[in-house]
Formats: sequence, C-alpha cells, structure tokens
Amino acid sequence: MKKLEMTETIMTAKSQTGLGWEEISAKVGLAPVFLTSACLGMNSLKAEHADELCKALGLPTEVSAALQEFPHKSWEKTIPTDPVIYRWYEIVGVYGETIKELIHEKFGDGIMSAIDFSMHIDKEENPAGDRVLVTMSGKFLPYKSW
Repeated sequence: MKKLEMTETIMTAKSQTGLGWEEISAKVGLAPVFLTSACLGMNSLKAEHADELCKALGLPTEVSAALQEFPHKSWEKTIPTDPVIYRWYEIVGVYGETIKELIHEKFGDGIMSAIDFSMHIDKEENPAGDRVLVTMSGKFLPYKSW
C-alpha cells in the first residue's frame, strides 16, 4: 500500500467513525499533531502506534505496514491556495526573517530542529473571537566549524 492510498483509507475510516484527531491520538498514545502528520504521510509510526491506530479505526494490517514505512517528505513549491496553509506561508513570508534574526541573537548561528521538535495546536477562547494557539518547540542545533 502506498502512502497516498494509506492516507485515503485512514481519512475514510476517520470520517466513518466520527472520531476526531484528539480522540484518536488519546487511543494511540501520541500527540495529535504528530499522529495527524503520520496519517497524512509526512512521518512514520512505530509498530505499536500504527497497530493502535488501526485498532481504533478498524483498519487492515496493510495500513499499519504503510504507516511504519519511512516517508519521502516533499511538497509542491508553489504557494498553496488553501487559506489555512497559505496563511502559514504568509507568516513565514512576513516574519521568517524576524524569527531567524531573533533565534540567531538568542542562540547564535544555527537552526531550530524539525526532527527534535514538538508542536501543539490549541483553541484559546476569547470574547473578541477565538484564537488559534500554536506552540512549537525545537532543539537548537548550532552550525559547527571544522
């Protein structure tokens, strides 16, 4: 089973069960952001987590095997038109240089890891309109000289 077919199978089962990502992730034992990215084909799962997901959604073993395969992380280089994804491009476009400048000032020359990384997305209720709260934490990796 290819990753695309895996994702389609998972999304169909998710829709049929009526479970949300928070509920599924609680059953699997992983953070919702990481589990969702694995189900969308951008990360892999260990066997025990892949099997738990399949159990929670009533999926065949082929899905578990596909979830355990290492992904090929690629995406279109054109700016997407989906409004939610486009806004992330806009955030990086407007604030990317600022983020880079502040990271370098506080840590030195290096990067924030996207491997040793976590992200949480929460809803913050606000009388002026609910807010999306995104918390990202990545290990700082300094560039080395040799």
